[in-house]
Order: sequence, then structure tokens, then C-alpha cells
Amino acid sequence: MISKNQPIKDSIFVTGGTGFIGQHLIKKLHSNVRLLSRRIHPKYDTVVCDLSHDSIPDDVLDGVDTVVHLAGFAHDMRDANKCRKLYQKINVEATVQLAKLAVKSGVSRFVFLSSVKAGGNSFSSDCLTEDCQRCPEGVYGETKREAEIELLKIGKESSMRVSIIRSSLVYGPNVKGNLEKMFLGIKRGWFPPLPETKNKKSLIHVDDLVKAILLVTYDSRANGEIFIATDGRIYSSREIYTTLCNIAERPVPNWSVPKILFKIASLLSPRIKYKVDKLLGDECYSSEKLEALGFRADKTLKEMNETDF
Repeated sequence: MISKNQPIKDSIFVTGGTGFIGQHLIKKLHSNVRLLSRRIHPKYDTVVCDLSHDSIPDDVLDGVDTVVHLAGFAHDMRDANKCRKLYQKINVEATVQLAKLAVKSGVSRFVFLSSVKAGGNSFSSDCLTEDCQRCPEGVYGETKREAEIELLKIGKESSMRVSIIRSSLVYGPNVKGNLEKMFLGIKRGWFPPLPETKNKKSLIHVDDLVKAILLVTYDSRANGEIFIATDGRIYSSREIYTTLCNIAERPVPNWSVPKILFKIASLLSPRIKYKVDKLLGDECYSSEKLEALGFRADKTLKEMNETDF
């Protein structure tokens, strides 16, 4: 397992290095780092490329030993099928192009950040493993799964080691997305007190996700494998709500909106149903396979603070 202070000496190419996860990753890399991003990084050599319409330059991986592919399209919208071509272009076509270029350039290791959505949702409260492959969730999950399949095929047909991490919902400093929206709603007093439904959700701190990325990058046992990354805890939506109240230094209401009201609201439109399902449904995953490599998460949601939002 990689120690926290061990320098990483090879040349690493990171896509999405200016994004939420990428920024945390490159801080841990004491090596020759090159980035592919839509904007120039002030510190690192950057190849400016917009994967939605640009082709990746042929010589971009010259001298590169390891590729960590974080870039992807994950626009959170109910009618995501309207941008299916963009999902396909960025999440599948650009990923396959980069992997084939990596093989041609003699890259040794290729790590792909996928999502638990590629494995689909469970039809019960059981936490899914990598072996429990369901129908991928939405266009995002479908395109991530398609990219996974193509990458594993490329890995089998070449000498390049390919490893895939399916991340659960990520939290940490400068977090965006649904957790940020919930926190701001609680802070401003408009987010409804959630009922305790005993649902199950999996999360992971961005620093622990970075640790998982580094582990599968350098552990030969990860070759040709998919790993789910979580912090090893199971949260209910009510627990997440309560934790965010504490972080925001807001009193936790001694009442909650009855679950039946959320069910009634779900009947109003597919969009509302989708949001309620995301809020109160199960999204539980097991990271036992990753833990078998020696991974242990260090942080939990309770360790977040107000300045992280």
C-alpha cells in the first residue's frame, strides 16, 4: 500500500486535473505531472483540450508512464437523454481514444474513474458489490459502463494494466452537487427536515478516494479489475441531514416531514419522483474488494466543516 509520504517518481498524465477530485489528486503526486484540461493550470504542464469537441493530440502521452482518467460528463438533469450524444462523446469515445493512444505510446498503467451508477441500483436494501451488475442508472451510468467494457477489452488485448474505480458520492472541501445544495438549504433554513426511513447510502471523502486511486494504480493485483470505493459506512438520509445541520451549526428540528408527503409529491411529475427517489432511496455499495487490497478510509462525513462548503 502507498504510504502517505512516499514520493511517486514516474510520469503521470491526469485528465480532469482542475476538477474537484483532480485538484486533490495532484496535490498528492510528487512526480512529473502533466494535465489535460479545458483550462490551463497555473502550476502544472497543461494540455488544453475540450473532450466534447477536440481530438486528443497524438503526442500527448509521449514519455508518460501512468494515465489517471478523471474527466467525464455528469450533467445532473432528469431529461439527460437530450444530451446523450455529449455523454457518449466524452464518457465513451474520448475515453477509448485516450486508452488506445496510451497503448500506442507505451503507457504502463491506465486508471479510469467510473461511478457506482455503472453498476446500477439494487432492488433491495442490500449493498451492491462489483459482481452485482444491474442495469446502469441513467445515461451517465450507461456510458460509464460502456467505457468500462471497452477499457477492460483494451487491457486484455495489450500489455497495459487497466484498473477501474467506481466511486460512490464524493464529499470533502469545495464539494459541489447535491450535498452542497442540501447544506446551503439547511444553512438558509429552507431545506425540509427529512424523516428517518432507514434507507442506506454510501459516500466517500475525496481524500480517501484519492488514496484508493493511488492504491489501484500501483498494486499489480488491481490489473483488469473494477473496485467500488466508499468510506465503509452506511448513512441514512436523515443521518446525512442531521450531520449537515450540525456542521452548519443549525439546530436539528425535533420533527420531520412525513414520508407519505414525499410519496404524494412524487405523483405530481416524473421530475419530482426522480428527486424524491434520489433523496430517500437506497444507494448502498460495498468496498470490501478494495479493502482486500489494504484500503481503509480515514474520514467520515462528520469530519466536514462549514468552510468545506
